Amino acid sequence: MPTDGSALMAPVAAIPTIAATTTAATSSTATSTAGPGWNLAADVHQMLSLHFMVNAYRAGTIVVVIAGAIGWFMVLRRQSFAGHTLAVVSFPGAAAAIWLGVSATAGYFAGSIVAATVIAMVPRSTSGRARSEESAVIGTVQAFALACGVLFVSLYGGFLDSLTGLLFGTFLGISDSQVETLALVAVGVLIGLALIARPLFFATVDADVAEARGVPVRGLSVVFLLLLGCAAAEVSQITGALLVFALLVMPAAAAQQITARPAVSLVLTVVLAVAVTWLSLLVAFYSVYPVGFYVSTFGFGVYVLAAGGRALATWLGSRPPGRSAPARGPLHGTGSNAAVSG
Repeated sequence: MPTDGSALMAPVAAIPTIAATTTAATSSTATSTAGPGWNLAADVHQMLSLHFMVNAYRAGTIVVVIAGAIGWFMVLRRQSFAGHTLAVVSFPGAAAAIWLGVSATAGYFAGSIVAATVIAMVPRSTSGRARSEESAVIGTVQAFALACGVLFVSLYGGFLDSLTGLLFGTFLGISDSQVETLALVAVGVLIGLALIARPLFFATVDADVAEARGVPVRGLSVVFLLLLGCAAAEVSQITGALLVFALLVMPAAAAQQITARPAVSLVLTVVLAVAVTWLSLLVAFYSVYPVGFYVSTFGFGVYVLAAGGRALATWLGSRPPGRSAPARGPLHGTGSNAAVSG
């Protein structure tokens, strides 16, 4: 997660995967091995002996906790498209910051917060026409932001390979100070979310009744979008602008397939997000493929299992009791022979 232009614009080929960086880092200390062994504890110990992997786990854990909490409300409120757009807008924000010679981290947050403010200005309603207008505005902002991102990268004149880091992120090269920054932002967002969680849930489930009882539905929507923008900017620095969905959407969508109880579903979302990220980092450490691939793949697998399990349970529960066992032939008095004997 680079914080300045020179670091971010370095060729991605220099650190293509976690496995390649691991090999280079461990060869100097004579502690590397050819690959994972059968001793999981030893493999984990070897991986965590490298400081950059410790920071990767720290940053990954911080990011997925905030992504799980915000993502749960985002999926429940059917604002996944808005969340994706806020993540994409962080790309031109970071590119512009690099071009201007300032911190890319500031660019991530500035781009997402400005976009969240623009989206929040669009009236949100359950009517079809209002939803169409909101989607049109969000899509317009996203398209314009992507074009600006490409322009800023071109104006900078750096390596085009750096687009990989901006769009698909990296867990490598995260410093202690960057982990602290992520933690501070995460604490602020989680505190803000906790303060509005109950009225926000009420307004999400039934906005009309909530408004009739004096809940500031419009204000809650604006605050939530700003929190979502901060979360998207933070997650984008790790997963990249195009893979934010893997952490914002998949764990929340899977948890809501498993249980309808709000508190349990929210906790399960965070647990699934942490498990997917930890497993992805472990597998990517001994692999030649990028960690983003494993985060997306494992997240998708969890969702497929959750959705498939729910569909199977629904199908079994909807079967008529009389058809729970198949007919076994005329000797048991079933089928047409039973009718004749009757």
